[in-house]
Amino acid sequence: MRQLKILEYALASLLRRPGKNAAILLVYTLMVAVLATVLLLTHALKSEAENLLADGPALVVQRTMAGRHELIPVTAADTVAAIPGVGKVTPRVWGYYYDGLTEANYTLLAVDSADPALELLDGRLPQGDGECAIGAGIAAVRRVGLNDDLILIDAANVGTIFTITGVFKSASRLLTEDLLVIPAAPLRRLFGMPAQLATDLAVEIPNPGEIDTVARKVKRLLPDARPITRSELLRTYHAVFDWRGGMLLAIFAASLLAFCILAWDKATGLSAGERREIGILKAVGWDTADVLLLKVWEGLAVSLLAFLLGFTGAFTLVFWWGAPLLGTVLRGWSTLFPEWQPTPHVDLYQIITLAFLTIVPYIASTVIPAWRAAVTDPDEVMRQ
Repeated sequence: MRQLKILEYALASLLRRPGKNAAILLVYTLMVAVLATVLLLTHALKSEAENLLADGPALVVQRTMAGRHELIPVTAADTVAAIPGVGKVTPRVWGYYYDGLTEANYTLLAVDSADPALELLDGRLPQGDGECAIGAGIAAVRRVGLNDDLILIDAANVGTIFTITGVFKSASRLLTEDLLVIPAAPLRRLFGMPAQLATDLAVEIPNPGEIDTVARKVKRLLPDARPITRSELLRTYHAVFDWRGGMLLAIFAASLLAFCILAWDKATGLSAGERREIGILKAVGWDTADVLLLKVWEGLAVSLLAFLLGFTGAFTLVFWWGAPLLGTVLRGWSTLFPEWQPTPHVDLYQIITLAFLTIVPYIASTVIPAWRAAVTDPDEVMRQ
């Protein structure tokens, strides 16, 4: 009952100063919302990368020359397949195509290299040389659909006509927004790629514990190869998203600095009315512990309300609206970048860390000046 009465008085005290507390609450909420948005979006992108790579090849083997990616001989697949523990090895043919008409980059993939889990919105995967399947983004920018013609310029600067036999589902837009699937033979002609070369090798390894061992053996057998494991790809994505998230947090450090200035100003002294109130409470019988408890409840009420409002706003912005402002910076940007709806997920560790970094400093800035006034003689406090 004692705690409830002190809490009731603390809330009434906050309501007696609506303007000041509303301003503090607004700044506090915006700061929490900005920090929470960056943390939630970064974590959502990491989770999405993990989900996408889970269905990818356990090992990708690329060839390098002068430190850059080169085409790899198809015969290297036999060398890799002979390594104990290796399952199927697939030479993949894929690459990038710049479309001057829409000023967009497409990802071109041979149909036999495509993920069998890819689903079509309408139609089927291409079978003949003059057929293709496209992502929803390409269909939108080129204003084409099923059974329409799509013209691409090949390596000899000659136009090649493809008939669209399928459009990928919108549910797979993160993978297929800029994807164009073509049979291997016309894709090689489009790129001017010899039949004995491939872009890379996709290696299936049934036992996950042997992935690193196989990668080392590939490096010994093919000195100019660069084996890339699924875990290395995942670490790369994590590093990229962490770096971009850190850059955003650095940019928004001004908001954090503004809050720190506000908290410091609050910690350096109380207003005359607040000091007088503490003096009156001490004069009518409140002890120092009661005054400090009152200020703890006041700070906790403001900080919890700001945290809940800010975190709820950030959650809504990220998982319902797709973070339209910050999402582009964290994900990257492209003419055909897909609309992305992240799966709602909350990390308890992130919530605790964010709460500790935002709530504890504010409560401390509330209690410290109250303690200074509470240990002073009430008569002296009320005269100030």
